[in-house]
Amino acid sequence: MNYIIIGLLSLSIFLFIVSFFLKDRYKYLEKEIEDVSMNYLQENYQLKKRMKVLEEELMLNGQQPFPKVKQTAKIHEVVKNQVIALYNQGIAVEQIAKQSALSKSEVLQIISNL
Repeated sequence: MNYIIIGLLSLSIFLFIVSFFLKDRYKYLEKEIEDVSMNYLQENYQLKKRMKVLEEELMLNGQQPFPKVKQTAKIHEVVKNQVIALYNQGIAVEQIAKQSALSKSEVLQIISNL
């Protein structure tokens, strides 16, 4: 019994010492991930810097950097039919607006055209 315990103890000490001399498998992977994240941060910084320069150039020319776009999108017929069907079922306007992703005023406009 003592020989087994001594043998297991010596084996564990041997394996413990050998583990210090083995290469870490994840060290290379960690370095690669760190390099990729640093490259990403540097590129992101460079893009932001370029965007700032472009915005300043546009401001100097007397233009707004991003002009406002008028929203004149028509409401699709399928959505209109859905709103009408929900209204006919007696569902509240607020609930119809949530389900159809429309504003309350757009829902009321569709309903008033009935």
